[in-house]
Amino acid sequence: MIRVNAFAVRTSAALRLAGGLLLGVAVLSAPAIAQKGAAPSAPDFGPNVLVFDPSMPTSQIQQAVDAVTARQVDSEFSTQRYSLLFKPGIYGSDTPLIIQVGYYTEVAGLGTSPNDVTINGHVDVYNRCFSVDSNGNPSNCTALDTFWRSLSNLRINVTGSSGCRSSADFWAVSQASPIRRVNMAGKNLTLFDYCTAGPQFASGGFIADSQIAIPGSTIINGSQQQFYVRNSNIGGWTNGVWNQVFSGVVNAPPQSYPNPTYTTLPTTPVSREKPFLYLDPAGHYSVFAPGLATNSVGASWLSGPSTGRSLPISSFFIANPSTSVQDINKELAKGQNLILTPGIYRYDRSIEVKRPDTVVLGLGLATLVPQAGTAAITVADVDGVEAAGLIVDAGPVNSPVLFQIGKPNGKKKSDPSDPVTLNDVFFRVGGPSAGSATTSLQVDHDNVILDDIWAWRADHGTGVGWTLNTADHGVVINGDNVTATGLFVEHYQKEQTLWNGNGGETIFYQSELPYDPPSQGAWLDGSANGYPSYVVANAVSTHQVYGSGIYSFFDPARTNGNYIIEDNAMTVPQNTGVVVHDTGTVFLSGTGEITHVINGQGTTANQSNAGTVHPVVAYP
Repeated sequence: MIRVNAFAVRTSAALRLAGGLLLGVAVLSAPAIAQKGAAPSAPDFGPNVLVFDPSMPTSQIQQAVDAVTARQVDSEFSTQRYSLLFKPGIYGSDTPLIIQVGYYTEVAGLGTSPNDVTINGHVDVYNRCFSVDSNGNPSNCTALDTFWRSLSNLRINVTGSSGCRSSADFWAVSQASPIRRVNMAGKNLTLFDYCTAGPQFASGGFIADSQIAIPGSTIINGSQQQFYVRNSNIGGWTNGVWNQVFSGVVNAPPQSYPNPTYTTLPTTPVSREKPFLYLDPAGHYSVFAPGLATNSVGASWLSGPSTGRSLPISSFFIANPSTSVQDINKELAKGQNLILTPGIYRYDRSIEVKRPDTVVLGLGLATLVPQAGTAAITVADVDGVEAAGLIVDAGPVNSPVLFQIGKPNGKKKSDPSDPVTLNDVFFRVGGPSAGSATTSLQVDHDNVILDDIWAWRADHGTGVGWTLNTADHGVVINGDNVTATGLFVEHYQKEQTLWNGNGGETIFYQSELPYDPPSQGAWLDGSANGYPSYVVANAVSTHQVYGSGIYSFFDPARTNGNYIIEDNAMTVPQNTGVVVHDTGTVFLSGTGEITHVINGQGTTANQSNAGTVHPVVAYP
């Protein structure tokens, strides 16, 4: 059998054939293996949710996860989705369990605490290598597009593997690859893959509610351009590139932006952790929805059981891609919560969440694709709704909005103690298939938390081009008192993020401008050159931003060789209540420039200083 770490490398056709043969055996048997020992009352999550029991031989578990890895490791736009769930207990006691996490794969424990599930071994993400050198060795290896996967709710005792891979646990990822509720010990965690050939770039990530690399080890940031860590306990942190942000993190590096580029807040002002599936001691499935935390520090579970709501699985309607949207909406209207099992859901109308405190939970990065120009999902003007673990793709007919929270032009005052919350919700316009949407996420409700959001107008894949995957805005905020903790918005054609509501706060912002304006005339904001990435409307009186990085790559092959200019990366009103801390621009490659960072302040980022941060430490 080929070991998991062999699949990280694009090599010869023989390796691919061997991987395919393994896949053909293991995927057929994996569901049967995974369900062995499951409680008779276990819900039907479908064949792509593999539930493992600690009584199973490690070799059988390894075979099943290897099969998923073989299918998903290089499948950036795969239609397959998987959730690998581990019942409470210890895994890898005899032989270390080595899991390489590929695209659209969720790895999660089923305990009430991360310490209820222990994996002796590795849970890794490696670089993708896109070519082979003259000696047949993999080359051109990066983590710039290792997206769409997750790790949560378990303990990893890092051990096993061999050679360079034995030196740390590897999580070489970019956007949409969160770590949550993880206790990792034994060795360092590295956020880039130093075991492959270069350039070893990585483009961002998110860690929350975790204890990482304690005691005696550290998190190696390496080439990660930007990263956000929230409410965690860490052993240490090495290196900073352009934008590293910490809030409520025990043992975070001290505030030092821009040298190094650390933005450190002692607490997180408001947060609500992601709901998760778990098994009670009797073996019954439930979902835990954590409660609201304010001015919090450290992982929530270290001091005892987390606060929040425990919801029996009987309170959830469990859907699969063949379930009609009419049936989903009927069950939601009756008061059921919703679990979307792994797969792609193509609907001609919106999923409608109308009741307060509804939980919508995706397993295995369940994906919604509207087919008739509707929103994929709408949330009425109600409090406490929690949506998590979803990808939302634009469909073949332009959608004015993909995810709508509240009624447009009809804001309703809401309860700040019971906010609407989105955790790990990711948007794509183009990439896996052609699609368009004017705005990906629109918030017309007050008191909303956006926790790890990536909105992406695709720069590669299917249906990509200035007139093909059209999309004005990634995120539009019209509600008051909206907080974003971890906001990634890239390549939209007008303002990436447009903030019209008062009392907003963003902690960590990362944005790349569009690669492909065909001319300067095609990318004008009135008389201004280009659209700012982050815009706070003139009527806003209070707003805070901590730690942002805005980058340009105007690709000459797509701009017809034109020199493209953005006058300002950010624009905000000159009100005393609007304050921006630690923001910078970077010229990545290509041609053109970002002339100023914010409101005419900050130096010009262009080809003469590529890769250099142009910082504004405070505005005003």
